[in-house]
Amino acid sequence: MKPASVRHVAVMVIFAMTVMLLLTGCGAMDTLSTIKERFNNDQRQVELPVEPLPEEFFPPMEETSLTGDVVEVTLYFADGYGQSLVAESRLIPKTVGIARATINELLSGPSPESGLLPTVPYGTKLKDINVKEDGLVIVDFSSELIDNHAGGDLGETLTVYSIVNTLTQFPTVDRVQFLVEGQIVETIAGAVSLSQEIYPDSSLVMTGNYSYQ
Repeated sequence: MKPASVRHVAVMVIFAMTVMLLLTGCGAMDTLSTIKERFNNDQRQVELPVEPLPEEFFPPMEETSLTGDVVEVTLYFADGYGQSLVAESRLIPKTVGIARATINELLSGPSPESGLLPTVPYGTKLKDINVKEDGLVIVDFSSELIDNHAGGDLGETLTVYSIVNTLTQFPTVDRVQFLVEGQIVETIAGAVSLSQEIYPDSSLVMTGNYSYQ
């Protein structure tokens, strides 16, 4: 075969291969485009059913509402101006140590929506409470009752009588003896003597419906 013919054949072969590659490439691109379009259509049109998981899959939730026996107690907080005591009713679980549970509710403060102010200094904890048969209740608080108190004659008075009036709502209690860290104290902030037993004072309690704006 002549050299010219060989070159001619080679050119034809290269041309044919080029055409095949181009056709194959276009076909591959078309195929990818088709797959992509079908995938997009499937995503838009096909909705997979969502089956709810069986109940046993989920751990049991803690009960947040009050169940069983409850009792309504009265807690005394300060009005929004800090001038008098206001009674707030609250449902708590019924328990043998109802006086202890009630004071712990008092320490937790008023309901946020009530507009009332707490009377016991922040951080104060109930260390012990002892109800005697003669109507005396001895209540022992942590040192924060004194250390964190803001002072002021009226403020201290409301602190003392919010506790006393709260405790003496129970028929077996008529007076309160205060202790701080297990010791009798003279006073919280200088206005009210705590060296003696304290009786309730209803004159500090606001009567009627309370509204603070």
